Amino acid sequence: MVHALVWATDIDVLPPDRILERRDDYLLIRSPSNPAHYSGNLLLFPEPPGEGDGARWEKAFETEFADEPAVRHRMFAWDTRDGSLGRAQQEFVVRGYDLEQSVGLIATPSQIRPHARENRDVEIRSLAPEPDADGKLWDQVLELQVATREEIFEEASYRVYCRRRMGDRRVLFRSGRGAWYVALDGGEVVGSCGVIVTAGRGRFQAVDTAEAHRRRGISSRLVVEAAHHAADRYGAERLVIAADPDYHALGLYESLGFERRELVSGVCRQPD
Repeated sequence: MVHALVWATDIDVLPPDRILERRDDYLLIRSPSNPAHYSGNLLLFPEPPGEGDGARWEKAFETEFADEPAVRHRMFAWDTRDGSLGRAQQEFVVRGYDLEQSVGLIATPSQIRPHARENRDVEIRSLAPEPDADGKLWDQVLELQVATREEIFEEASYRVYCRRRMGDRRVLFRSGRGAWYVALDGGEVVGSCGVIVTAGRGRFQAVDTAEAHRRRGISSRLVVEAAHHAADRYGAERLVIAADPDYHALGLYESLGFERRELVSGVCRQPD
């Protein structure tokens, strides 16, 4: 249904109650359990926007989500891998949308290699996904995600979003589709990421390092061990990381063996 591996794995990591419906000219993607999840509630088109698509796409979105008032954003993406934009600037950015692009970094497990300066002092382990297991560590993961959020997101609402999102992921983990990994320093979570595996595709989720512990080789060790564990335990044959084109860690991921293979695009208008 989807050509770009970034978009395909974006769908892979959605909650079990997700809804995918193919229309004549787009794919409807819905996540009823988390209406605040932007990339879980969007329209995915096969090509970039052309002239007049701004109004047409907005009308289609409003029709599709008319029964869900909690979906207050507007998000559109297109299933190309070359970074093409079409008339995104003229049709959407001038109307208050943010243009969003993601680099798709892809590697096989055999390509992923340790970094020469990886941190060997931290402990890397996966968390138990059952509701009553590893509660304090899961709480620390949540707080790390809130602490490393973009400044545009208000803290309280973002914490609600993260809690729902993590709850959805833990359902997938309990079904054997990957795990959440932490780097521990004296029992404190100083790094965190997840890998969700679907049909041999392993998609990394929320690679975070606590601000006070950055530039110490923690993320490089965490990503490598998570990738190899996901391959050995859950059958990941390709590992995918999606990141902003100007994200500071792109070079780090490449040093671990990931290659830039895709550049996908979309537009989003956040709620007022």
